[in-house]
Amino acid sequence: MRPPCHTRAHARRLCPKRDVASDLTLLIFLLVAAVLAPRSAKAQEDVIEFDSDRWVVENGEVVNLFGRRCFTGAAYLRDVEFENGVVEVDLAVDGSRSYPGLIFRLQSPTDYERVYLRPHRAGLYPDAIQYTPVINGIAGWQLYNGEGYTAGAEIASGEWMHLRLEVSGSQARLFLDGAREPAVAMSHLAHGVSRGSVGVLGPRDGTACFANFRFRRDDGLPFDPAPEVRAEPGTLLDWEISRIYPAARVSREAYPHFYAIFFSEWRKVTPESWGLVDVAREHGRTGEGADLVLARTVVRSDNRRDVKVSFGYSDQVDLFLNGRKVFSGNSAYQSRDPSFLGIVGLDDAVYLTLEKGLNEIFLMLAESFGGWGFIARAEPPLEPPIREHDRATLVWETPRELLTPESVLYDPVREVLYVSSFDNRYAESPEFTGYISKVSLDGVIEELKWVANLNAPTGLGLYGDRLYTTERGILTEIDIETGAILNRYPIPDSDFLNDLAIDAEGNIYMTDTRPSSHVDSRIYRFKDGEASVWLDGDEIVRANGLFIHGDELLVGNSGDGMLKAVNLKDKSIRTIACLGAGILDGIRVDNDGNYIVSHWEGQTYEVSPTGGVVEVLDSMGDGINSADFEYISAASLLIIPTFLDNRVIAYRLK
Repeated sequence: MRPPCHTRAHARRLCPKRDVASDLTLLIFLLVAAVLAPRSAKAQEDVIEFDSDRWVVENGEVVNLFGRRCFTGAAYLRDVEFENGVVEVDLAVDGSRSYPGLIFRLQSPTDYERVYLRPHRAGLYPDAIQYTPVINGIAGWQLYNGEGYTAGAEIASGEWMHLRLEVSGSQARLFLDGAREPAVAMSHLAHGVSRGSVGVLGPRDGTACFANFRFRRDDGLPFDPAPEVRAEPGTLLDWEISRIYPAARVSREAYPHFYAIFFSEWRKVTPESWGLVDVAREHGRTGEGADLVLARTVVRSDNRRDVKVSFGYSDQVDLFLNGRKVFSGNSAYQSRDPSFLGIVGLDDAVYLTLEKGLNEIFLMLAESFGGWGFIARAEPPLEPPIREHDRATLVWETPRELLTPESVLYDPVREVLYVSSFDNRYAESPEFTGYISKVSLDGVIEELKWVANLNAPTGLGLYGDRLYTTERGILTEIDIETGAILNRYPIPDSDFLNDLAIDAEGNIYMTDTRPSSHVDSRIYRFKDGEASVWLDGDEIVRANGLFIHGDELLVGNSGDGMLKAVNLKDKSIRTIACLGAGILDGIRVDNDGNYIVSHWEGQTYEVSPTGGVVEVLDSMGDGINSADFEYISAASLLIIPTFLDNRVIAYRLK
């Protein structure tokens, strides 16, 4: 190893003879420089021997190896706050597979910066040196790769080399063996500007050993400004991710049940500047096998078209478009061949057929080792949804005294709201515990159990002096004046009667929201005391919300995410817009002919007759559903039954 300083004879050979005046000038300059030097800059500290009690040894020991007394394993200094400066150490390796190097700005055992060597890849691959952040206990080396993160190097076996790490702000650089140029320049440290301890991290098996560790703080290290890194056009940046799940317990062949979606504890994430979503910034690993998160983004399309989406991920991904699985892949370490690293880049691609309206791109992302994250880019670039949440202003809300309110209906003659309470306990109780309430237009519950002893009532409809609701397998007729149940009409072969709508002639249309395992879906019509299947087939899949508008029956088709219109005379079907994956629950029409549609999961949309979609409300993050709502056009009043939140909330919609 090169000595730390030149000999005096060497200095005399390199420097010409100076006169006294020149020496005096130089002396004054050095004194002034010393006075003006930053206070935080300190002289080189002495070597900190590894048997000093200043070290916190996690897994290591002092041994005699490679001709020196040295340290194998992992250790960091106690009570050190290092932000900017220099860290140095001598290192020797035997060429075996190992990952020895320096750790710095260690804030906790699970959060720090790390730079290390891969001796077994030296001279063969351009990643013999690797920088990686450790965030929430996850070393993300599969995510941080290439320029600014990895570099090639020649690493001799059995010989001591010198590592010098310089750190300033959000940058760092590593020099090997006194080289003038850094072996790797880290222009964007993932932790940004942080501070913490310093130390070494390597194996304890004798394949690598450290000696002569020292560091100094220095705020005056010269670094050029870091190059700006921006996401390429088309990179998808607007992501939400869920809470963490054990991967082994998640069925990844089918889109999750809507309850699972609602309870996934979604949170917005901020990608890295180039578009990578590092899941470790939100979640650590559980340590119990592979872990999994859900991720989703919604994009807008003005017409039906195909787009190419390139993406990378770690370690396994299942990709869904509008609830339909379109890709499954495994990019785990050594999953494809023994030398496969699983580096995340835009190396996979899928062609997606986007529908007019909103489209949800949904991922299930499982992780075992090496970094947890993903990146995606669309060609051509995609537009985000139009969101105008300021158009909805809270007016009133009822107390949480209702039991799973599912549907709200306005009675303009009596100026009252009817609210069906589904009561989610129906499966656990032999008694019928659902009911219908009367609620005033200012949110007062006038009569909580106006009609009681109902079996999970859902949709509501008015015709003359009769109120109709759907129970499980039954259409129920109620006298509005007395609240008495007049008739219960069984609907043969129905699975889950849901919403209903009544046309001008008194025909009652009901959706049978059958499970996704059923190949057949249907809409019933009840006429003259009898029910029959009015419409079924591939175009009506898991239909939920219904509304009569003119000579059309509007249908919320949850199976494909489409708002559709069925002609009441010839049953021809047209698609208005796609709203992505979700349960299309409530449907109404405003004075301007715009359709108002809700996702049960918490979103409410305004859809123009030409298929333009604007999201006016999103309450899922607050744990509030948007079930089968009512809209009173004269007052621009949007009245939402919040289902699991057990109340009704009214908004003024601009």
